[in-house]
Amino acid sequence: MKKIKRLNPTRPALWFFCQQDTFWILDNEQLPKQQLDSLGLTFDSQAPKFLLGYHQSLPCILVDLQHQTIDLPQGQWRGLRDIMLSSDEILSALVGRAWQVANFVRTHQFCGQCGQQMMTIHWEVAAQCRSCGHRAYPRISPAVIMAVIKDGKILLAKNKRNKGEIYSVLAGFVEVGETLEQTVIREVKEETNITVKNVRYFGSQPWPFPHNIMVAYLADYDSGEIKIDPHELIAADWFERANLPEIPGEHSIARQMIEHVLSD
Repeated sequence: MKKIKRLNPTRPALWFFCQQDTFWILDNEQLPKQQLDSLGLTFDSQAPKFLLGYHQSLPCILVDLQHQTIDLPQGQWRGLRDIMLSSDEILSALVGRAWQVANFVRTHQFCGQCGQQMMTIHWEVAAQCRSCGHRAYPRISPAVIMAVIKDGKILLAKNKRNKGEIYSVLAGFVEVGETLEQTVIREVKEETNITVKNVRYFGSQPWPFPHNIMVAYLADYDSGEIKIDPHELIAADWFERANLPEIPGEHSIARQMIEHVLSD
């Protein structure tokens, strides 16, 4: 990833035009994928621009329009979560990356150390203070997400922050001085009163709400009866495939963990 000084109007690209917390989607329900000069979109060319990577040999370019007033020639502005749910896994990850870069640029206009104006580094995604030299990078917040297993069943909970009736595996942020495995053990105990053992790595997934990296673990039940933390959860229970409640979407690592545990 790097900042772009000037856009090539005749080079085909996959475009991520971001305004506030939405992206431009065309009438065909796709992100723009053509030459810039054929899009018919008028915007301030000084808007921050970044090369995010490549998808199907096309450069993926973020243009952060921030609060510009834009007259769209077609299509509409669509929220990040909606786009991620309707895109393939690779494109979903790129949209998430685009949002995290845009969010970083907007929230690092001034130095958190001395208050002076920051300048964007061109060769990487970073901002540096013109006065004291402090350099900042996009924030990444590590969190663990864990599937607890007991007699072929999985522990799922309904979180107070989730909308609807979705049940999912437990998750929580890593605290200062903790290993990831210690976080798994602590979070399960705090939220459900369950003690776990045999904590083992499953996988990871960037999650741009707003800047998390989810590190997934499997863990086996050791002891305890479910007693939920009412500040975090509404309900929790052990489930098997035959009685699953509504669970997270297919793109989420939570869904992958549930499918993995209950497929054995």
